[in-house]
Amino acid sequence: MTNFVPMKSLFLSIWAAFSLAFSAGEEPVAWDKTVHDFGDVSVQDGPLSCTFTLTNTGTQPVSIFEVVSSCGCTDVKWSRGKIQPGETGTISATYKNEDGPMPFDKTLTVYISGVKRPVVLRLRGVVHEKKKSLAELYGAQKLGTFGLKERSIQAGTLKQGLSVSETAQVANLGKAPLKVSFADVSDNLSVSVSPNPIPAGKTATLAMTVKSAPGVYGRHTYRATPVLNGRKASAPLEITAWTQENFALWSEEERAKAALPYFDQSTFNFGVVRDGKPIEVRFTVTNRGKSPLHFFKADTETPALVLKGGMEDVAPGKKATLVFTLDPSQIKKGETVIMISLTSNAPLRPLVNLFVAGEIK
Repeated sequence: MTNFVPMKSLFLSIWAAFSLAFSAGEEPVAWDKTVHDFGDVSVQDGPLSCTFTLTNTGTQPVSIFEVVSSCGCTDVKWSRGKIQPGETGTISATYKNEDGPMPFDKTLTVYISGVKRPVVLRLRGVVHEKKKSLAELYGAQKLGTFGLKERSIQAGTLKQGLSVSETAQVANLGKAPLKVSFADVSDNLSVSVSPNPIPAGKTATLAMTVKSAPGVYGRHTYRATPVLNGRKASAPLEITAWTQENFALWSEEERAKAALPYFDQSTFNFGVVRDGKPIEVRFTVTNRGKSPLHFFKADTETPALVLKGGMEDVAPGKKATLVFTLDPSQIKKGETVIMISLTSNAPLRPLVNLFVAGEIK
């Protein structure tokens, strides 16, 4: 046990040295997938295993130095030795499935020579006490015989200049194969189903990729309408991604001189409101950084809360006030908490969450 920390530090030093040697070009590996979704399983299924495959797309050998599991519930093995250009290596993982009926989402952090940052792989699924029918699992949001657990999917954080991918399990609830295509697909969104057609009474993987677009920041919803055996569905799928600045492209000097927002309060409490008149919500921010502070976008959880006016850049050392208007008539009576999410150009605080709270009689 006493040698663990020094050995870990030594490993990280070696990995960093190898990574710097390769850092001039693109990442030299490609993955067959970075997420394995086991879907819906039961306690009786026992341990769940999967394999991730990487291909050396570079010109020099690479090595997997270490794979760190997020918990002891996942065992992992990986290819040892050098992986030559054009060859493949594997990482095999087994989730013990001993935690009982519950969703799980486990990560494997992979350190590879020539890759500037660790790669995070995910194993996820939902464990049930007993096996359930497809209709029970996928019938809640179905479109015809196209079974869905949800029509609104969160794709996570998207960095400018990059893309983000997400998968979801879907099902064919019918008695004949189901061919799925998509219409009215939003710009910068790609979506597909595999296998396609989906065999009768079987599941498939819905794969979605969102690419960043210049000038698009904060929360943005992308849409695609399923076309099922040639017939357009009655409602679209919605995929939401949060776009932030890609600070990895900034130099050390730019990050050192970056903006830094500090708010006078994180929660504005309007108390008890009885008359339904609009409420003015104010937050004061100070820029404690060395460059102008810019907010790309302000997202609120409800259209009842809107930004009043714009958001001017805040010079270093200066203050500014953000003003929002809340319409209580659009809010359900009782205690309420509404979140505001500000996307900024500050590397240390790229996303600032503020809250508006009170009671509406």
